[in-house]
Amino acid sequence: MLTAVRKNIGLIGTYFKLNLSASMEYRASFLLQTFGMFLNNASFAFFWWLLFDQVGNIAGYDYLDVMLLWALASTSYGLALVFFGNLNRLSDIIIKGELDTYLLQPKDVVINVLASKTVISAWGDILYGVILFIIITELSLKAVGLFILFCITGALIFSGVLLVAHCMTFFFGNAKGVVTAIFEFLITFSIYPEGIYKGFVKMIIYTVIPSGFITLIPLEVMKAFDIKYLLLVVGIAILWMIIAYIFFYQGLKKYESGNLMVQKM
Repeated sequence: MLTAVRKNIGLIGTYFKLNLSASMEYRASFLLQTFGMFLNNASFAFFWWLLFDQVGNIAGYDYLDVMLLWALASTSYGLALVFFGNLNRLSDIIIKGELDTYLLQPKDVVINVLASKTVISAWGDILYGVILFIIITELSLKAVGLFILFCITGALIFSGVLLVAHCMTFFFGNAKGVVTAIFEFLITFSIYPEGIYKGFVKMIIYTVIPSGFITLIPLEVMKAFDIKYLLLVVGIAILWMIIAYIFFYQGLKKYESGNLMVQKM
């Protein structure tokens, strides 16, 4: 099993280098998309500043707390789409029968298909999240370490949930609408104070739409370190990756080939 994990990490690293090299061939486009996304995200920081200037705090959160939620969410989301760019279009790949190309290769299918593409604008999300974290946080080895850890767990949870949503296409046909809805819920629930969620909605953000484990609990751990909650977040990230992996291969048994002959470099 460890050998398989090492091979998959190596495959992700290889695709990362190839995708980055390909993106940099069009440097102007890369910079334009990256800084465009950065500025888009930065506009929300101004909005939140105006709001907190009027109300003081929201459900116990101040301006810096919400900005840390944004830093965690933006960096996690960016990491997921930089390394697993096909998370944006896996349902289309399944529907069009384009998985054939990946099935013919002696590599782990799910890692191969997800990591073979990148989303350039996601670099803007990472850049924004990292710069925002540096600006609003009193930097220390512990704070930086926790931020890196929770951005990785956030990216894994985000990827796992979206992969499960895409896999519904194997079982029920086109699930792009469901994927879009879950994507929007994941982002939205990740960037608002936990105190505004009550009852059923609060249960949702800690189960089927686990935004609480992407940003809300990590924020609390970064404010008041608790090893139990840290291990809980790591465990949830691993659990979602296992669920998504199993779900994909169960769905793959129902996959119908598109009989496509596509050359993949």
